[in-house]
Amino acid sequence: MFMKNPRLLKLALLLMFFMSCDKREILYQSQDFVFVGEFTSGLEGPAVDREGNLYFVNPVHSGSVGKVDTEGNFSLFIEHLPEGSTANGIRFGEDQSMFLADYTGHNVLKVNIQTTEVSVYAHDSLLNQPNDLAICANGRMFASDPNWKNSTGQLWRVENNQFHLLANDMGTTNGVEVSPNEKTLYVNESVQKSVWAFDLDGEGNISNKRLFHQFKDFGMDGMRCDVNGNLYVTRYGKGTVAKLSPDGVLLLEVQMKGKKPSNIAFGGKDGKTAFVTLQDRGFIETFRVENAGRSFVK
Repeated sequence: MFMKNPRLLKLALLLMFFMSCDKREILYQSQDFVFVGEFTSGLEGPAVDREGNLYFVNPVHSGSVGKVDTEGNFSLFIEHLPEGSTANGIRFGEDQSMFLADYTGHNVLKVNIQTTEVSVYAHDSLLNQPNDLAICANGRMFASDPNWKNSTGQLWRVENNQFHLLANDMGTTNGVEVSPNEKTLYVNESVQKSVWAFDLDGEGNISNKRLFHQFKDFGMDGMRCDVNGNLYVTRYGKGTVAKLSPDGVLLLEVQMKGKKPSNIAFGGKDGKTAFVTLQDRGFIETFRVENAGRSFVK
């Protein structure tokens, strides 16, 4: 019948086209995920556990840890960290222990997510304020350590309950991440607008420092890699998340609703959902990406 009626054939083809378009997933378009409260100036450090629950720090008040379960329900996971502690970045170990960069206590804290028991994993008074964490498959971590007053920073390895200084002559170190093959360590400097790359050996030592990408405006905060080695960088003040190729080329920028994205994590059933904390809206925002996050897929 369609062959005998060109008009019906055209309508059928158009219908099939629009039906196929409806099935295409829209990527890199931010939308609100969940409202987490009016107090957002310290909202940071998203991380997803093995079950798909999302955690982040400082909703409602400083020193708290929030949680959004797989059904999208927000609750306070930890109402108050130990006195003197305020968390920033979060990472999960292979055994699902939660590690927190405690910038006021100069610690990395360890949390049992079954009991919410908090202990000090590593402490060193020489740190300015541990800010963000990156973690390898074997549990070795790296911590950025900015001095905002002097626009300087340090970089540490965190291993076997101790901090080991790797670099002390950097700018305001902030976001930190490890490449999928764990042979490259990325660190950004917020004030200097630079992203640096280091070669990373099997013992956790760094070498061959090189400029990975230089932004011309606005600051940076957290960073995360996908499984293909693309690096996602939150652009604090600009209200975007930049996607850099493994060669440091700017591929695209995702426009957020807020202007102060602080950090990013990947999750969802396939690891292709990005969750972004923002410090100016009260919402966590989310968007879909092409490739799963590095830490989501082992």
